[in-house]
Amino acid sequence: MKKIFLHFSLLSALATLGYNNARAQGAGTFSGDLQLNGNFFQRDSAIGAAGNDLYDKYLSGGEGWLSLRYSNYGFTGYLRLDVFSNSNLKDPYKAMSGFGIGAWSISKEIMGLTITGGYIYDQIGSGILFRSYEDRGLLIDNALEGLHLKYKLADNITVKGFVGQQKNIYDRYRPIIKGFNAEGDFSLGKSVHINPGVGVLNRTLDQQTYTGIYNTVQTYDVADRFTPMYNTYAFTGYNTLTAGDFTWYVEGAYKTHETINYPILNATSIDQVYRDKPGNIIFSTLGYARKGLALNVTGKRTENFVMRISPDENSPNNGQINWQPIVAQIRPQRLIARYTPASQDISEKAVNANALVSPNDNYDFNLSYTHIDRLDGLKLYREAYFEANIRSVKNFLIDVGAQYMEYNLFYQGKIGDPILKAITPFTEITYLINNKSSLKLQAQYMNAKEDDGSWAFVGLEYAIAPKWSFALSDMYNVAPSEKSIYKDKHFYNVFIARTQGAHRISLAYVKQVAGINCSGGVCRYEPAFSGVRLMITSSF
Repeated sequence: MKKIFLHFSLLSALATLGYNNARAQGAGTFSGDLQLNGNFFQRDSAIGAAGNDLYDKYLSGGEGWLSLRYSNYGFTGYLRLDVFSNSNLKDPYKAMSGFGIGAWSISKEIMGLTITGGYIYDQIGSGILFRSYEDRGLLIDNALEGLHLKYKLADNITVKGFVGQQKNIYDRYRPIIKGFNAEGDFSLGKSVHINPGVGVLNRTLDQQTYTGIYNTVQTYDVADRFTPMYNTYAFTGYNTLTAGDFTWYVEGAYKTHETINYPILNATSIDQVYRDKPGNIIFSTLGYARKGLALNVTGKRTENFVMRISPDENSPNNGQINWQPIVAQIRPQRLIARYTPASQDISEKAVNANALVSPNDNYDFNLSYTHIDRLDGLKLYREAYFEANIRSVKNFLIDVGAQYMEYNLFYQGKIGDPILKAITPFTEITYLINNKSSLKLQAQYMNAKEDDGSWAFVGLEYAIAPKWSFALSDMYNVAPSEKSIYKDKHFYNVFIARTQGAHRISLAYVKQVAGINCSGGVCRYEPAFSGVRLMITSSF
């Protein structure tokens, strides 16, 4: 409570300062937003939605975020309250509860220098070296608690530096993070433009974390022992080149030796052991765009580039310092999205080529191919994708396409399972009833023999702009494999939402199969869900 009082006092003092100066400077601006999620758990042991306290005891839970912002007289203050009540976001199998300050910051710009203290959200380059950001859907909030300075050296050169500890719900991880970044913006002629940048990051382990690693390493065979390093340094260089219709981004990064939790792949399982490894990564994307045509090629090579606050934080999405771009394209189709490949920070070589062709206003054609392997040659992912958008039929928007996919269930921690091979045709047809109302039909069929077998999905959505939306869908395991637990199971979803200005409320009855949930290229495996979900969002 003392922490909460101090933070509220801080924001109050800032508001008072702004108010006292508002008479001479003009009124400041005050804004905020609210998000509330509610889950009501309905036990269904047949699909795996059972066997933990959420379904067997508590039966309900949720989380909420209230953000407040105030700006005046050159100051900007931010405060966010986080509430968790039997929430399943951190661990879908366990309930988490808590209330407190989720984030706060105060910043001031003085003659080209911006000073920020508190919770810092920022990134270096594409985020490969450092990215502090929030993703509530996956409960990622790795803000840096500390001090951030940003200075404009010239009109086309900006530098910034920061130091602090990474946020861990309401606490902080013990290791220290320090970073520096410089970026430029230059024109090299009438149609050539470059945006170069460099970055440096240092992570220093605390004594308790170091001692734990050291003691564990001493239990290894002599050949596998090593002396852990207190400090790890990482460096990156990147540039965006724009020349006429071409855009090329390239970034290369290197990380010095550090202790990482290294996976050892066995026949049916994965063992985690400490190893002392340097790391490197190169990422590039080349694009060409002109009227009616857009081409893009993206590639990435990653080797032991594990950027975590400490090697002990090896659970998915916890303690991440950086964010690695995903090369495969994230698909919105319900069946395809179940098998989205997450970026690999130990070993990955990936390439994607994409073409978007628009011969006229009535047609768009999208073609894509993705190829991902480990550096040792282990096949991870293949995708060939085609999609056509048709607008030539009056009052109809038609989307039709198909995907061929090969997906290694290694992504879901299933070692030794055969690679999933699937063909998925899909369509989405929208009928524009009038200027405000529309009816949308979605249909997908995934033909596969591996994992759970073949699936079908059908959804119907009716929208009355701008206030109402109704949806009904079903997902069914039409040709289950021998090991599938979803035989003769329907996964119904019933959804209703109302929007009134800046307020939106939605209510859904959900039966959800276990699988991968992805957001912004970051993925995690989630168990089956059964029950009701409520969401309320508002801004002011």
